[in-house]
Amino acid sequence: MFFDNPADFTGRAVLVTGGTKGIGYVIAESFLAAGAEVLVCGRTSPERLPTADGRSAEFAAVDIRDAEQAKTLVETAVEKFARLDVLVNNAGGSPDSDAATVSTRFFDKIVALNLLAPFYVAQAANAVMCGQDEGGSIINIGSVSAHDPQPGTAAYTAAKAGLLALTKALALEWAPKVRVNHITTGLIRTEAAAEVYGADGGAAVTRTLPMQRMAVPSDIAGACMFLAGPLASYVNGADLAVHGGGELPARYMALHPEM
Repeated sequence: MFFDNPADFTGRAVLVTGGTKGIGYVIAESFLAAGAEVLVCGRTSPERLPTADGRSAEFAAVDIRDAEQAKTLVETAVEKFARLDVLVNNAGGSPDSDAATVSTRFFDKIVALNLLAPFYVAQAANAVMCGQDEGGSIINIGSVSAHDPQPGTAAYTAAKAGLLALTKALALEWAPKVRVNHITTGLIRTEAAAEVYGADGGAAVTRTLPMQRMAVPSDIAGACMFLAGPLASYVNGADLAVHGGGELPARYMALHPEM
């Protein structure tokens, strides 16, 4: 099958949760630049919206941890664009916490944001997409923590591991009209994450990565556009690793301190 331009999303409608900053902002910008109509969401109105080629994303203020608000978000996208072709479940994250002392309320909130909310939005999106002739694509943004937990991330790790399993389960149930895929992200250089990389600006961390650099948001955006587009029309239930090869094993680093 030949595609004139597999990166052309003209006439397509895209919803990006958490698309007002960081990775989500760049994902939204990338789809806009490719011709799509884009809706982003957050709990509060942002100072600026993703923009490309003189067009800006639409915005909806919602808390997607609430199932009814998540459903309303999808309805808003359909009201604005008359369709919904792509959902990128990007909203998520968590500060580090000590599993021995963390409150159950904190744990509940992290699981709600990183696992329950993506399901709420995906369920509403599927109801729309399965009624469209061309179906749709759902992309869940996950984390390497789902595969390799780090200290202080028990709630986040559990939720992201659940998101990966959920992706595979939904891919089985919602095909062939709706494809559901997962991106495993590694360390990503964003303003919000800069403080966790250390006083050296992340130089020490970078030495542990085979690619010798952290990812940037555009790396994740490119993967989203691939999974959402025609080149991935038979990709369903996949876990696409966008982490530069992961991290060098601790034993190797211990034996090669010069790195």
